[in-house]
Amino acid sequence: MGMIAALAGTALSADSGPWRLNEAFSLPDWFQLSGSTRVRYETLDGQFRSAYEGGDQQLAFRTLLEGRVQFENWGLVGEFQDSRQELADEGSPIGTSMVNTTELLQAYIQLKAEDLLQEGSRTELRLGRQTMDAGSRRLIARNRFRNTLNAFDGAVLYWKAKSGPDLQLFYLQPVVRRPSESPDLLDNEGLEDRSYDDFTFWGVHAGWKDFIRDKNQFETYLYVLDESDEGDLATKDRELYTPGLRFYRKPAKDAWDYDVELVVQFGEQRSSKSASDVSDLDHWAQFAHLEFGYTGDTAWSPRLALLFDYASGDEDPDDDESNRFDTLFGARRFEHGPTGIYGSFARSNIVSPGISLKLKPSAKVQTQFAYRAYWLASDTDAWTTSGLRDSSGETDRFVGQQVEARLKWDILPGNLSADMGLAYLFAGPFIHDAPNASGQGDSTYAYTSLSFKF
Repeated sequence: MGMIAALAGTALSADSGPWRLNEAFSLPDWFQLSGSTRVRYETLDGQFRSAYEGGDQQLAFRTLLEGRVQFENWGLVGEFQDSRQELADEGSPIGTSMVNTTELLQAYIQLKAEDLLQEGSRTELRLGRQTMDAGSRRLIARNRFRNTLNAFDGAVLYWKAKSGPDLQLFYLQPVVRRPSESPDLLDNEGLEDRSYDDFTFWGVHAGWKDFIRDKNQFETYLYVLDESDEGDLATKDRELYTPGLRFYRKPAKDAWDYDVELVVQFGEQRSSKSASDVSDLDHWAQFAHLEFGYTGDTAWSPRLALLFDYASGDEDPDDDESNRFDTLFGARRFEHGPTGIYGSFARSNIVSPGISLKLKPSAKVQTQFAYRAYWLASDTDAWTTSGLRDSSGETDRFVGQQVEARLKWDILPGNLSADMGLAYLFAGPFIHDAPNASGQGDSTYAYTSLSFKF
């Protein structure tokens, strides 16, 4: 918190414009130094997870520092991440999504070319450790709200066309964050992250702008995840193929917009990471996202959207098939509420309609209000984020209703910003009556954060 206050004071004393490290230290144009630091306080009253009781709180810190050497056709990028927490205790659902101390997040060489294969095209190849977004970010994302970020070792090729599809091809090894044991994470212990030869992730993503008609866009992709046990890495031996289609139109004033994404997933995996589990299950799962919105050309630029998500769950716990959709490396905060010590819902075994209203009271302030209802897609599978399950399917599959409010304020545009939010989960019959429920009920989550970019 002291670091943020000091940097904020520097920015406040600046004559004009955002405060930047390059200008402050008179660095050469070919070298860019930037970063951010964020502190967030979270509190949870009413625990919905089956293995935990009572409330919870956490003070989460995240600092990113990036150095970039950039010339015309090549560059070098390095980025460090330090993510840690305070106030959490043994009753907290702590994991590597919250803590990853003093770690190399990115270290890659960047090669660029123009007019390769097509006049007016731009090509970029990144080799090394890197973060990545793809498409809607529902399956591959550089995390924003979460306290730690996904990273990968390998190669990514970007090709932006003057006409035709933009392409993103990659062959990567996901970086496993370590340590993963709760006592080590509670003490903010550090251990070098690493990737594994038998844990690979590869694929292709193609996108067309102005598809069929102006401003309509289309994406298609295939992602392949292949993993096996290796050394200290225990896995479900997943071999998953995930092809998908997406049609969308970005929000604009006085216009309708939409976002339709349809995904299937097939392959095989085991039901657990246990070394004694040697039975391969045939995997077949589906995911669909439907969103239709309208943005008014009035004060506060209101955007009202109707939402629907379906992610399949396992249909029979005793058969030789797996049907629960795997969200891979996607982000979920922007559609299913805050994560952190909350993280109530993921894109697995859900049916969820909802409505969202976004407002911009001023150039510096944005607000969002959202309502979603949740059912289990399969009544014999688990509510995955809570651990509650009725394998018999006799419990009512209605999980509950979630309401959320969020406010983002750019206090000093380009430097200092605040983000605060509130989510309330109204417990449905499944939360009360699942066989392994132990008094779970409504949950209230709130957070406030302060971020400084430099």
